[in-house]
Amino acid sequence: MATACFDELIHAPNRLKICALLAPVASLEFVTLCEQLGVSDSVLSKHIKSLVDADYVVINKKTSDGRQRTWLSLSSKGRKAFAGHVEALKEIVG
Repeated sequence: MATACFDELIHAPNRLKICALLAPVASLEFVTLCEQLGVSDSVLSKHIKSLVDADYVVINKKTSDGRQRTWLSLSSKGRKAFAGHVEALKEIVG
């Protein structure tokens, strides 16, 4: 079980949703995140940059069918921070 720790960076609604979508998978494509969140590329990019700067998210660019695709995943630090944040939220509402 993760140690409860409220994380201001993760708590912003879109960043919380990004972490929640990335937590159960190895990685997700940038376009898929945009669609799931219903935000523009620029809005998602801004939130991703904040998470990357905190070492919570890792970006991996791959070429497929002649097109470069961007894949995102939670780092181990990001997974730990997200789990701790979820535990803190449970304590608040529990």
